[in-house]
Amino acid sequence: MVVTGYRDALFIQGAGKAVVPGDMLGHAVTDLQHSADGHPSGSHSIPWSWVLPSLDKNVNSLKFVMVYPLLSWYNSYHHTVYHKNPEMKRGFAMSQYILALDQATTSSRAIAFDRSGNIAALSQQSLPQHYPQAGWVEHDPLEIWNTQRRAAAEVIARLPEGSVAGIGVTNQRETTILWDKATGEPVYNAIVWQCRRTAELCEELKRRGLEERIRSATGLLIDAYFSGSKIRWILDNVPGIRRRAERGEVLFGTVESWLIWKLTGRHVTDYANASRTMLFDIHRLCWDEELCGILGVPTAMLPAPVPNSTVYGTVQPGIPGLESLAGTPVCGAAGDQQAALFGQTCFAPGEAKNTYGTGCFTLMNVGEKPVRSRAGLVTSVAWQVNGKTTYALEGSVFNGGSTIQWLRDELKIIASAPEINVLAASVPDSGGVVVVPAFTGLGAPYWDMYARGAILGITRGTGRAHIARAVLSCIAAQVTDLMLAMRQDAGCDITLLRADGGASVSDVLLQMQADLLRIPVDRPEMVETTAFGAAALAGLSCGFWQSMEELSSLRRSQRVFLPERPQADCDAYYRLWKRAVSRAADWIEH
Repeated sequence: MVVTGYRDALFIQGAGKAVVPGDMLGHAVTDLQHSADGHPSGSHSIPWSWVLPSLDKNVNSLKFVMVYPLLSWYNSYHHTVYHKNPEMKRGFAMSQYILALDQATTSSRAIAFDRSGNIAALSQQSLPQHYPQAGWVEHDPLEIWNTQRRAAAEVIARLPEGSVAGIGVTNQRETTILWDKATGEPVYNAIVWQCRRTAELCEELKRRGLEERIRSATGLLIDAYFSGSKIRWILDNVPGIRRRAERGEVLFGTVESWLIWKLTGRHVTDYANASRTMLFDIHRLCWDEELCGILGVPTAMLPAPVPNSTVYGTVQPGIPGLESLAGTPVCGAAGDQQAALFGQTCFAPGEAKNTYGTGCFTLMNVGEKPVRSRAGLVTSVAWQVNGKTTYALEGSVFNGGSTIQWLRDELKIIASAPEINVLAASVPDSGGVVVVPAFTGLGAPYWDMYARGAILGITRGTGRAHIARAVLSCIAAQVTDLMLAMRQDAGCDITLLRADGGASVSDVLLQMQADLLRIPVDRPEMVETTAFGAAALAGLSCGFWQSMEELSSLRRSQRVFLPERPQADCDAYYRLWKRAVSRAADWIEH
């Protein structure tokens, strides 16, 4: 096959290989032209994106070798027949970056990573939350899309045109969006993962004795946290939507599904996000039709479940600000916590991480077989890469970094988030003050949707610094709850915790964490591990990175925190924390 390189395309004739000078490289603007029988005839152009390049950095050239099983090329009767396979590997000749879209609870961000895993460009847009009633939390789906689109546009404006090899998506999980299939317009606001409006519906499911049925298939507990009950609420409360959903005219998706739809027009969800809906069988990797019936969710509205590292589609032309991305594959996705586990390169069973974000999320890789928790944790799909499914044990804390935001925005004790570290460090301890941040109930291992927040142990001598230190301490205590439960389920000690997320920049917090857990806490040099996880999944799919071993080599530690505080002091605080939790538990009458 003779490959001739021009500025915009490759031209294919015959069979073999060719060396293409680097100064002839360009962007893909053409597609294969097919004759009436579907086969190429004569000389035809093929986009760069359909060729896997092997770059020799010592010379200004690229060698393109047509790898027959990989690219599905076959020669027959002097014709070269191209079979367009959505599972194939794809790579861009001019690719220098992977773009990660990181859609979180309070912001939408876009980050471009280079081949060394370094950040080349970053943009962040704030995302407002809406609180229509006490305990209810919503987003505007169009604000989610527009903030994410603007962030991506700002990043690609700083990059050479055509330099993005692929796009990975990571997202706040469980947040539920329903939209009109024909118009793409949302039919209701997104119901956010923190929202507790469906607590009574979940209690009804428990009264019906469905806990074991749901747990055995999905790995989850019955809770308003997960998407299934949120879908049901919209179907029951927005007039006319249920009937349209049954006809497939209204679609459901979690946030990554919504973004992939807006980018590509494809209605899919990755296995990791699907496993957080309370409707997905994590063993068979498909929707559980019986559970969908129990929850009253029509299967016609559900997205197609797909692996975490594969091509979902390409960016459609004409998206404002993203015109230069048209044709770029969207080829990796995972919920934020699974993405962070992947980005922290926790590829071996027993490796664990905690993300200190709006909430706190501790995940441990448990390998290729799901482990059922006996201590209030849940089991999810971590990822599927190259046909291999990996599972994770997970504990979720609803309010972690959001407690710092509450201290800043509602109590006005600090003017900025970093100020909490200075204030907390100004006192040796919290003076007996304990904060229980159960603003929207308590997550694992308590799963008490009726708990509410409390500040206990206040005396006349309590000051701003004591409350600030108590806020950081309560974040570390909640993660300790999760880690102790995880040790019990795993049947082995976890000897190291990898930390990431916005609040992990706090030295005071991570030192508290190391003290309470009595193990090292490892903060990476590049803390954007959630976004990097999405980028890594996309990069593996499009050939930007070649293996998980290569990804592991990119991770570097910035600081490892070792236990310093006497264990007796830590044990005394933890006992106090457990007493405080018991006071906040089951607060709301029901």
